[in-house]
Amino acid sequence: MRFIVGKTAGAAGVFAVQGDAAKKLPGVDGDLMQLIEDGGTAPAFDAIDVAPVSVDTIEPALPIAEPGKIICLGLNYVDHIKEGGYDVPEYPALFMRGRNSIIPAGAPMVRPSCSEKLDYEVELMLIVGKGGRHIREEDALNHVFGYTLFNDGSVRDYQRKTHQWTPGKNFDDTGAIGPVVVTPDELPEGAVGLKIESRVGDEILQSATTSDMMWSVARTIATISEYTTLEPGDYIAMGTPPGVGHAKTPPRWLRPGETVEVEIEGIGICANPIVDEADVVARAAQ
Repeated sequence: MRFIVGKTAGAAGVFAVQGDAAKKLPGVDGDLMQLIEDGGTAPAFDAIDVAPVSVDTIEPALPIAEPGKIICLGLNYVDHIKEGGYDVPEYPALFMRGRNSIIPAGAPMVRPSCSEKLDYEVELMLIVGKGGRHIREEDALNHVFGYTLFNDGSVRDYQRKTHQWTPGKNFDDTGAIGPVVVTPDELPEGAVGLKIESRVGDEILQSATTSDMMWSVARTIATISEYTTLEPGDYIAMGTPPGVGHAKTPPRWLRPGETVEVEIEGIGICANPIVDEADVVARAAQ
């Protein structure tokens, strides 16, 4: 199935999606955690006895508003590793994001006042549906509730200030998630073979396939669960392909007034306008 968490006139919660139509799941007024905790199943679209609304009328919210963990792979496509000047790692480059850094699809992505080097990164993201520790790779896909989109907005000069990437990956309102979450039965096993792309208008910034990932979804889940207990509602981002802004000549940074889109075949599009932090502060003061 396909889901969007959000609100429209008179309704907020989880919506089942079919084409351009959506129906709110009765009794599910929160986010996907409520559905996951109820067993992760939902009635078929045609069996939901409510009037449909247009998907375009839904204001997206985060699929999981308060995740326990947001774990990201930094280097998972060989050509992206090379364009960044890194050696191909023998163990995945993992880092964490905090909740203040994430926003839903459609919300403004904020370029901070201290830097103009806001970059884009289209990524496949999974939502954990079944927790566990020491998960075997052959069982790992059973722990996936669904797949969504992630734009891992990165402030590059702050990312490169230290060997740890935490500052550049955790500016407020820079990581966009959603809007559509697709259950695994709707996609190829492990979400492989899907076109993955980012763009601004007609300008294609990144274009690749998820088959190019070094660490598969199953292997990543198994690796992460060696050191931490995965919990329902955790997000795991699967890394970005080549074509990021800092590797272009000249560098291609996101600019206020633009709208950046990230898209993955079979899942959808996550689009966010770019705004300057100074403008956000000025509006808040009015």
